[in-house]
Amino acid sequence: MQNTTDPVLFWVGLSSIPGVGRITFRKLVNHFGSPERALSAPLEELKNVDGLSDKLITGITTFSWREQAEQELAKAEDSGVAIITTDDPAYPGNLRTTPDPPLYLYVKGTLRPEDANAVAIVGTRNPTHYGRTVTRRTAYELAATGFTIVSGLARGIDTQAHRGALAAKGRTIAVLGCGIDVAYPPENKALMEEIAGSGSVVTENPFGTKPEAGYFPARNRIISGLSRGTVIIEAAEDSGSLITAKDTIEQGRRLFAVPGNIGSATSVGPNSLIKQGATLVESAADILKGLGIPATGKRPAVRSRPLPSLTQEEEKVFLSITNEPKHIDSIMKECETTAGKLGGALINLELKGLAKQLPGKYFIRQD
Repeated sequence: MQNTTDPVLFWVGLSSIPGVGRITFRKLVNHFGSPERALSAPLEELKNVDGLSDKLITGITTFSWREQAEQELAKAEDSGVAIITTDDPAYPGNLRTTPDPPLYLYVKGTLRPEDANAVAIVGTRNPTHYGRTVTRRTAYELAATGFTIVSGLARGIDTQAHRGALAAKGRTIAVLGCGIDVAYPPENKALMEEIAGSGSVVTENPFGTKPEAGYFPARNRIISGLSRGTVIIEAAEDSGSLITAKDTIEQGRRLFAVPGNIGSATSVGPNSLIKQGATLVESAADILKGLGIPATGKRPAVRSRPLPSLTQEEEKVFLSITNEPKHIDSIMKECETTAGKLGGALINLELKGLAKQLPGKYFIRQD
């Protein structure tokens, strides 16, 4: 972890000064050569930097940046968090080459060289069963081939993307739109810790930053920037995921989209992107092909646990149920069974975690 003698102190210190954003930070470093020299520059020298207001110049020379930075580094030390600047070899190469990379990242967990082979998967916070299933399967298959899955830890598609990667015992990176000490959404706190244990949780925001709406568009450029390509799965017309799609294109990365039901509002985004040239995705093989990686021809199994023992009747019913909702009458007709036998089999399948009943006597598989 960092200490108060590390160069990162000056990076954090300079960026903590009110009015010093990423653009001004880079302008100062380009002029003086380093954050440390910028912070120690005399007033007259600061006036030679184009575009600095008198108020900002005064702030640079009077603000108690060292105290702020030391407090931030102490929090990082106490929390087991690393702060990695853009000139650190550990800083992700994919992200460093984007037009507007974060000045530094707060990292809980580990970043590895193999994370260069990363794919982002994002989408709506309110997915359909189809969206959840496709996301988990796609993330699982990509992670099983060695890809790192990047997403934003949000409810819905993001959550399923992380869980799919973890189920495959693969790596996943969660990018936060808040401080690294803030679990958002709250119900994903345990998932956040699990990700940090086998991958990494990252953010550019200081400790204690609340998850306000303005931070998420900036967060999205990091998600796409860490990745070789981005997959959009279910996104409404005004979804924030479409910002990630825009960032992906601007960063020169490959954009993918999973088509959806034309009658669903969450299909408007990906279907529109496909019309505009995004690569249509039906399986992980389409993503690998789009990234120039030869398919092995072997598709990894999606289930992360063995199938429990089933009776002949249960197995027949289980094979009839799919990932799309199916009415009980259709199941009974396909299985050529009685209502009594079917009811008993469905109850047992639910108890074994293999089936789920939806309103209206519809059933789906439970992965």
